[in-house]
Amino acid sequence: MSSNTRTPGLRSLLFAYRGTIMPVIWRRVLYTVFLSLIVAVLDLRYGWFGTGLNATPLTLLGLTLAIFLGFRNQVAYQRWWEARVLWGELITIARDIARQVRAFLPGADATERATLMGMLIAFAHALRHHLRGTDPTADVSRWLSPRLAEETLAAPNRPAYLVHRLGIDLADAARTERTDPILLAQIDLKLSQLSHVLAGCERISGTPIPFSYILLLHRSVHVYCFFLPFCLVGVMGWFTPVVVAILAYTFFGLDALGDQIEDPFDVMPNDLPLDRYSTTVENDLLFFVRPE
Repeated sequence: MSSNTRTPGLRSLLFAYRGTIMPVIWRRVLYTVFLSLIVAVLDLRYGWFGTGLNATPLTLLGLTLAIFLGFRNQVAYQRWWEARVLWGELITIARDIARQVRAFLPGADATERATLMGMLIAFAHALRHHLRGTDPTADVSRWLSPRLAEETLAAPNRPAYLVHRLGIDLADAARTERTDPILLAQIDLKLSQLSHVLAGCERISGTPIPFSYILLLHRSVHVYCFFLPFCLVGVMGWFTPVVVAILAYTFFGLDALGDQIEDPFDVMPNDLPLDRYSTTVENDLLFFVRPE
């Protein structure tokens, strides 16, 4: 769960490519720079555009576009951060349930504990695949019995079904050991929190930013960057491609970054590392299965 917070050096800040938004937008930036080169040659060598277009409308459009991009990216980041909080809660809840099983159900043998922990681990994997729309068969089947795996994979909502079965098995184990009802209520509260995490993730995944709003931003960014060289060539001269490259990188980058973090459960570079979070649940819960 730890992350590298070391401040990158100047060279990394200026020339880093992997992990940045550049692999997504470099074609758009390159096209805009190539267009600005053509405009600069045609204007400065042959005087096609005179002193260039009036930059005032483009300045106003750029200011408005920057505000809307900032608002959109703020909304997208809030979705990304809420998803991160929910998965952090999932890891905490899984640890708490594992601890409670070992403390409140001391009579449970290693096999029974392994079954319960396997259901929790399968829940994390099933939730990841549920949010991404991928096939969970391989990740779910290796943690469940063949019968339970078959029932889970046949369920319309696999993570919800695993919470349901986990509640039944925990209640049966508690009744067998005559666990205090107050302690059983504490375990059931954690299961309810798992359902809350599932519902919160489904809400984020199933409620995208309105398409018409995104389409308006995409079109506005492309129109703005297309007209940049025509408006700047009269002022910037041969420096027009450089200025256009910086502005195009900024606007195309903000636009693409918002697209990536809008759906935090996807597999884009800036999305949440759900595979790592699922592995964290695995490693933490397997510790509680080992014999005392």
